[in-house]
Amino acid sequence: MGVKKPEIYVSTDVEADGPIPGMNSMLSFGSAAYLADKKLIGTFTANLETLPGATANPKTMEWWKGQPEAWKACRENLQSPEKAMRYYLAWVKGLPGTPVFVGYPATFDFMFVYWYLVRFVGESPFSFSAIDIKTFAMAMLKTNYRKTVKKNMPVHWFDANPHAHRALDDAIEQGALFCNMLAELKKELPPSELHTKNR
Repeated sequence: MGVKKPEIYVSTDVEADGPIPGMNSMLSFGSAAYLADKKLIGTFTANLETLPGATANPKTMEWWKGQPEAWKACRENLQSPEKAMRYYLAWVKGLPGTPVFVGYPATFDFMFVYWYLVRFVGESPFSFSAIDIKTFAMAMLKTNYRKTVKKNMPVHWFDANPHAHRALDDAIEQGALFCNMLAELKKELPPSELHTKNR
């Protein structure tokens, strides 16, 4: 009987020039791979060339005007989407465990990464699903979804990591947040509920 591989939580952040892939482009993305104990075992980041035929969303670009340093950072050392997603797929597949996508909000970040993976390499190592940190926090705090914002979350969930709209920095920050939440959840559960018996 083989050794069961651990889940690896691939916290991922996307920077884009609009709200949807295809019509708009993913400009940059970063992933930080964490074990459940918050050990960071690897990172990946890439800045991408924009999609042929895609257009930038005017409201999004107006927001980018207020983030000049982050904009400059995501427009350096550009790669084609084909090259970046090929390298990314190999990186995820090379992780020593089962990859689980984690995002904040996952509906945005996963949508872009999944679309680019399927479009340019034909597969997703994450299958069709992702963990949304905000939904996870809602369940833990037993509160309404719209009230589940970072300022209402416990201070001890957060490490001293920056959130500066640079994809990899934000992925590291959000991955640490998720692992802190996961550790607290496991402390609250009785041992009998932490593991299920094989049937």
